[in-house]
Amino acid sequence: MASTIQRQVQDYYGSALQTNQDLKTNACCTDDVPAAYKRILAELEPEVLEKYYGCGVCIPPAVEGLTVLDLGSGSGRNAYLLSKLVGEQGHVIGVDMTEEQLAVARRHVAAHTARFGYRQPNVEFRHDYIEDLAAAGLEDNSVDLVVSNCVLNLSTDKAATYREIFRVLKPGGELFIAGVFADRRVPEALRHDLVPYGECLGGALYIEDLRRLLLGLGLRDYRLTAQRRLSIDNPAIERQVGNIKFYSMTSRAFQLDLEDQCEDYGQVATYLGTAPDAPHGFTLDDHHFFETGRPVLVCGNTADMLSRTRYGRYFRINGEKERHFGLFPCGPAPAAGAPGTAAAACGC
Repeated sequence: MASTIQRQVQDYYGSALQTNQDLKTNACCTDDVPAAYKRILAELEPEVLEKYYGCGVCIPPAVEGLTVLDLGSGSGRNAYLLSKLVGEQGHVIGVDMTEEQLAVARRHVAAHTARFGYRQPNVEFRHDYIEDLAAAGLEDNSVDLVVSNCVLNLSTDKAATYREIFRVLKPGGELFIAGVFADRRVPEALRHDLVPYGECLGGALYIEDLRRLLLGLGLRDYRLTAQRRLSIDNPAIERQVGNIKFYSMTSRAFQLDLEDQCEDYGQVATYLGTAPDAPHGFTLDDHHFFETGRPVLVCGNTADMLSRTRYGRYFRINGEKERHFGLFPCGPAPAAGAPGTAAAACGC
């Protein structure tokens, strides 16, 4: 049964907002889209684009042929973008709790299928809650990639949502999300105000609580790939939030058994330059860029992320884990004012 907050959010995105021009702040939207994706977006139906409410780019590279789950798929903008990227042999499942948004997405399936030159649709949309993916028919270890764009911060039970994500991910599968996070815990009064919650602020998770939540689920290392401080541009809401700083943060995590620290095993990773649209280099996170052909000393967790996932075909990893040399001395330099950047992962 839907909670009061869930029903309010459904109404906010189903009725109160007719297009992204109706948003009360700029927290949920960004035009930061790679050029390659812009060409695909130009092929999408205008209605799908007008009802898009996103806070970052949350599609990783090398997705062809994958089964992808889009949590909070809304009007289908990212689902259709992924539909093109995964190809006819891939499959995209969008899950959303708002019927009005799903109606928009569903009525354009045939048009996009024909436009992409597919014989049959490779995308579907299911009505349910992201806190209970079993109800949406998602089985254990059934998807290669889970994406979500500015939606997990709307979840009323984030622990349940993350548990479900790692239940449905296959071993070596990836979670790649963009969301709104806070530099401190959001007070209850703000969490129960519909407009700040619907604008992705009231439900924002304190970044250190995300680390603790994932650690409790056995996920010891996740990586930040991008972040930016959000401006709100609404004086009334700015007075409500006070000194809380909000950030749009894009991160990735893998269904892997990793260590809780960066450990040095003397391993070296070399990017082969063969990932799609990345001939010159590959970015793993905000402090790991692998230039094509250049060997890089990496920690054990990074080596596993690059070798025990779908990215393994694009890298050569030299060295095993027979010898241990202690902690691996690496980590990003925290951006000024950024919330817990160094603690966002094991530090590597």
